[in-house]
Formats: sequence, structure tokens, C-alpha cells
Amino acid sequence: MKRTRFEDRIGRREFLKRGMLAGVGVSLLPIAGAADAAIEAAPHVQRYATLGRTGLKISDISFGSSRLNAGQENLVQHAFDAGINYFDSAESYTDGESETVIGNALRGKRDKVYLTSKIIAGPDDKRDAMMAALEGSLRRLQTDHIDVYFNHAVNNLERLKNPEWYEFTEQARKQGKIRFTGMSGHAGNLIECLDYAIDHGRVDVILCAYNFGQDPRFYQHLFHNFDFVALQPDLPRVIAKAKSKGVGVVTMKTLMGARLNDMRKYESGGATFSQAAFRWVLSNANVDALIVSMTSDHMIDEYLGASGYRATAAADLPLLNRYASLNGGGYCKHGCNQCESSCPYGVEISEVLRTRMYAHDYRDMRLARTEYAMLASNAAACLTCDAKPCAGACPHGLAIDAMLAPAHRMLTS
Repeated sequence: MKRTRFEDRIGRREFLKRGMLAGVGVSLLPIAGAADAAIEAAPHVQRYATLGRTGLKISDISFGSSRLNAGQENLVQHAFDAGINYFDSAESYTDGESETVIGNALRGKRDKVYLTSKIIAGPDDKRDAMMAALEGSLRRLQTDHIDVYFNHAVNNLERLKNPEWYEFTEQARKQGKIRFTGMSGHAGNLIECLDYAIDHGRVDVILCAYNFGQDPRFYQHLFHNFDFVALQPDLPRVIAKAKSKGVGVVTMKTLMGARLNDMRKYESGGATFSQAAFRWVLSNANVDALIVSMTSDHMIDEYLGASGYRATAAADLPLLNRYASLNGGGYCKHGCNQCESSCPYGVEISEVLRTRMYAHDYRDMRLARTEYAMLASNAAACLTCDAKPCAGACPHGLAIDAMLAPAHRMLTS
């Protein structure tokens, strides 16, 4: 039998062992040695996953471009050279620069890659406006078609019930401008929206927030018989349902805030926190692949150190646990939304804190301000509120009453 590149990297016996254990979800794999070998070799995608019924075979760790700016074509080229073939973007990312850079970098390579884009199609938006947005993305991406076109950041069922979206996507399919459709989401009504989209057969792919801090399995490993409150108990169920119905599953927000530098002193054996977090996500057999914002050649190389794994390594759980312990008190858990009803003014608390995370953790003020400006109900009301309604409203101990007004000032100044 011909040996694969991944087998060469970790050794034939270890490769077979990992394959058998990954199939049953065992999380006992050592990382020392394998990680060292990965550092010595040029980082490269080690697995391509079939994206549900679309049949697209995409890199298991793929390129997220929400922070891609003008002049970064070499970054996209580096990802392509490393085997990444799925490039995720949106018309709103960096005011269109993201799509333009991807289009420039991948000119002449269209038959070797899969391109996605997204639009925020509201409950009352018309298909002509949606078509105009799609055609703008096609121009910037320098292509005649987009492989997966998403209704972006859906947190409202009425957006999924808008018949104009389905009439638009059907027309765009017939014209060859899109191949497949999807829904992306990461906010408080995520489960409800995913259930609706999957149950009504209206999506080929879902893109959803999913990380170790949201999955009850993570806490079961740590606390065993302790009845720990799951942060997103229904998310694994919905992902499994999507998989069973042939819907492709791509995940995002996999780093739970991406405070990578906080973890450097705890990393050992050549493995990193990001790789541990990715292995956790990809150990779920119902997840096809993940996307992550890639901002430097170095980060691409580090991230691809987790490509090919379908189980966690022995050192991963302690590392993830330490991250959760260090950062849990300052991180708003995507999709929890248990604080929402506390605000008498209807402030989208979890969404405000998500945009704050882009500024504080990602250190990307441009992304933070762009996303904040898109919120239907921001934290302006918090400037004149005594903050008593939301004090203590976070079940995970986040001091949201002290965070909202400063976030508004920061993101609108």
C-alpha cells in the first residue's frame, strides 16, 4: 500500500493507531515527536474533507479572510502553496478588500480552489439587491461563480423565511453564478436558526461558531460526575443532524477568543494552544472542516500543524483547560445569550461583546468597528443606564455591566 505524506510525517504504526482511535473518539494520543516532525517539514494540509452533499473536497483547516487587507496577496498565495483550497470571504470583510485580494492572488488558479462569500440578507430585502451584491462579489473575486454563497450572521428566523432569498438563490444557480447555498451564524439564536435551516432543507452548508468551550463533552472530561452547566448543549446535536442530512459542516470561532500569546509559556513538545483547539473541533466526526482568520505566514504554518488529526492529543485537554480557566471570566460565550432578557432597552449584549472581542483579543479595531456598525441594537443606551438591569445577568460571571458602555465609546469614537 502506498504511504501518504501524513503517514511519512508521523510514522506508519502511529498513523494506523491514530486512525483506529479517532474512529471511536479516543483522546489519548501523544503529541511530542509528531509535532517536532511537523516543525521540520514544510507545513501542508494533510486532509481534505468532503463537504456534505456538495461533494467539494476542502482542506480541513481553511482560510478565513475577515481580516485580510489590501496588499496581502502573498499571504493568500502562501496558504494556497500550503495546500489550502477553501477561501472564505464576505462582501463586508474589510470593505470589500478581502475579496479583491483573494481575486488578485488566485487569478489563474480558479479550477484549483473553492471560493465562498456571504451577504446579510434581511427579512425584507429584495432579490434584485441580493443579485447586485453577488455580482459585486464576483467582480472582486474575478470569477464567474461562487461555490458556496451564505446568508451571513443569521440570528433571526424571519431572515430565513424571506422568500426573496430563495428566489434569488434559485435564479443565481440557474445562471451559474453560485453552486451551493449556506447559512452562517454565531449569536444567541444560533440553535433555533440552524434547526430551521436544516429541517426545511434550505441549505447545503452551515458555517457556525463551535469551540471546546461550548461543547459539554469538554467539561465532562474535566469534571466527570460533576453536573456542570453546558454552555451550548444543543450545538453538538444540531451539527450531528446536519451531517446526517448531508449538509456540510464548517466551523468558526474555534479558538474561543484567540488569545494565543497568553498560552505560549504553557505550550510544550512543539504543540500549541491553537493546534489543541483545532484538534478538539476536528475530533468531532460530524465536523467537516474549520476556517480561521489567517493573518501571517507564521500563523498559517502553525495552524496547519493540526491538519490531518481526527482525535485530540494527550496534552491537549490540560492546555485547553488552562486557557478556559485563564480567559473564561473575560470571554462572552457565543450562543449562550442568557443575559439578553435582562436589558430593558433590547441591547444585543452578546453581539456587542463579540465585536469588543475583535478589538481586545484580535487587536483588530477596523473589524470591530465594522461589525459593531452593523448591529441593529448597539450599546448606545448603556451610556445613560445605571447598569443595574444587567448586573449579575451573566451565568458565567462576566461583568457585562462594566463592559458595555466602554465598548460603545471605544467602537464609535
